[in-house]
Amino acid sequence: MTYQYEVGDIVKLKKQHPCGSSEWEILRVGADFRLKCTGCGHQIMIARKLVEKNTRNLQKKSEENT
Repeated sequence: MTYQYEVGDIVKLKKQHPCGSSEWEILRVGADFRLKCTGCGHQIMIARKLVEKNTRNLQKKSEENT
């Protein structure tokens, strides 16, 4: 399944962060993603290929301008 990744979306990855959360907020999209852990706020840069491979669920940001 292919996902459309956008800034502000919440992505659930296969493995948990050491803080216990497996959900990450997308801060930057490109060849690399910048993700922020929703549990502790830690930010990482990760290759797009790894994110696409390990994504289990994608929760779109809420549309507030509708």
